[in-house]
Amino acid sequence: MSLPPFHLAFPIKSIADTRAFYIDVLGCDEGRSTEAWIDFDFFGHQLSAHIRPDGGQNAMSGTVDGDAVPIPHFGAVLEWEKWHDLADRLKSAGVKFLLEPKIRFKDEPGEQGTFFVEDPAGNGLEFKTFRDPAMIFAH
Repeated sequence: MSLPPFHLAFPIKSIADTRAFYIDVLGCDEGRSTEAWIDFDFFGHQLSAHIRPDGGQNAMSGTVDGDAVPIPHFGAVLEWEKWHDLADRLKSAGVKFLLEPKIRFKDEPGEQGTFFVEDPAGNGLEFKTFRDPAMIFAH
């Protein structure tokens, strides 16, 4: 299954902190930027981070499979090994997990790995993987 890239614009507090997190920690490539916004290649998708003084807007207000998750949040679905590699990279970088890497819906349709982190502006990010990628939209 091949999905077209999406575009997401979201609030940040600092170009420098955001650049360091998305490039140095997550490994994204930088696109265009100004003093007011910065674009990233986020695992094949276009993120556009815009300065907004109040920054992120997350609260632990959603529940999925018994876990509190930040709402709103965004993220990426990665291949199984790339997901594990990113989790290890974030742990090594000392990034605090909002939800530690775990497998949810074990042995059910849609079995998936998931974890949540927060960027420097407080935006919640979820990274997922599916043992069977064909199950991404399973009911």
